[in-house]
Amino acid sequence: MKILILTIGSRGDVQPYVALGKGLIAAGHDVTLATCERFRGYIEEHGLNYGFISDDLMKIIDSDQGKALMEDTTNIFRTVAAMIKMSRQVAPLRRKAVEDSWAVARDVEPDMVLFHPKAVLGPAIAEKFGIPCILATPIPMIVPTSEFPCVGFPELGLGGWYNRLGYRIVNALIKASSSKDVRTWRRETDTPVKRTNVDYLRDQDGREIPALHALSEYVLPRPSDWPQTAIMSGYWFLNAIDSWRPPEDLQAFLDAGPPPIYVGFGSMSGRNPERLAKAAIDALDKTGRRGILATGWGGLQASDLPESIFMIDQAPHDWLFPRCTAVVHHGGAGSTAAGLRAGKPTLICPFFADQPFWGKTVHRLGAGPVPIPQKKVNAEGLATGFNQLMTNEQMRSKAEDVGIKLRNEDGVGNAVAFIERMAAARG
Repeated sequence: MKILILTIGSRGDVQPYVALGKGLIAAGHDVTLATCERFRGYIEEHGLNYGFISDDLMKIIDSDQGKALMEDTTNIFRTVAAMIKMSRQVAPLRRKAVEDSWAVARDVEPDMVLFHPKAVLGPAIAEKFGIPCILATPIPMIVPTSEFPCVGFPELGLGGWYNRLGYRIVNALIKASSSKDVRTWRRETDTPVKRTNVDYLRDQDGREIPALHALSEYVLPRPSDWPQTAIMSGYWFLNAIDSWRPPEDLQAFLDAGPPPIYVGFGSMSGRNPERLAKAAIDALDKTGRRGILATGWGGLQASDLPESIFMIDQAPHDWLFPRCTAVVHHGGAGSTAAGLRAGKPTLICPFFADQPFWGKTVHRLGAGPVPIPQKKVNAEGLATGFNQLMTNEQMRSKAEDVGIKLRNEDGVGNAVAFIERMAAARG
């Protein structure tokens, strides 16, 4: 099959799909991954065809205004408010992403479409070509369940009706925010609405759209009230390229003492990375722990650090995390999965969106302390968390147990089998 994968977002919204794409290629399929231009080289390096989507939307999110708004989106209501504030700037860029997605689809002429929730044209492209589509997502926020609240909604203990309401609201927001762009596309491509303009749950004939979640049931049990067409395949891990070797100074630091605590917030260091850096450094000093600080630390230089702390720009998580004793990060889905897979107790300091959800999930799993929201991060709180990560043997044992299960799980293989099964069912 010729398979088109559509995803828009940061590296965490791209890397799992690269792993899935490589698995599909190994199974004999032709894969094009369409996403923001900044990831072209990364995608082609891994042997996938690249489909162009403008980088302009991500540039807005990377701006100071975008960072300021994202830091206040710790629940669904603040997220909506942030979207409204940015709508005037984002609207034409969102429209451009729709146009780019369609241009790639016309070039590829796919037999199947896999789409991230941010790639709003995915179902419509499949409809236009008369081919199956699959919602492929690392976050369980589209398919309703009564068993836990939707990502971004508080846990109020009001029962199944409240939990399902959150998913209804999220799906309504997706329709409201993307309807105009998809409606314009339908008019320009002479694609009439048969049932509804936008729907991630059912196609134009009312059939359920399969939903493939890049999640493990060892971390979050699959809801019993999901339809059979919704599964958790396990995570889609992209193993470090075989040729990657650590810089000599990083290897020397790791060899020079006990395994360090990893502290990194990816691209999520916010408007004041210096505050977070100082808190992390002071906490490591208070607890006498060695540490690795990874990216996003503003003007911090390696010369500013004691010998017990090492700063890196980047290193593959699947290489680095097993060499650490614990991990501390912002709670992105990919970072969370990588830390758990390495069997390391994890402290999450969430910024926005799904990150608080993963912080609570890891804590509920018993593999990490209570999460610390980034606005409340300070040296004292981090020091307490570091000590828990290092001395709570039950927590460390639970993290290792989960790690063993995840390392033995073939998420990509399970996903490929599901995709082929859904394609055969649509025949």
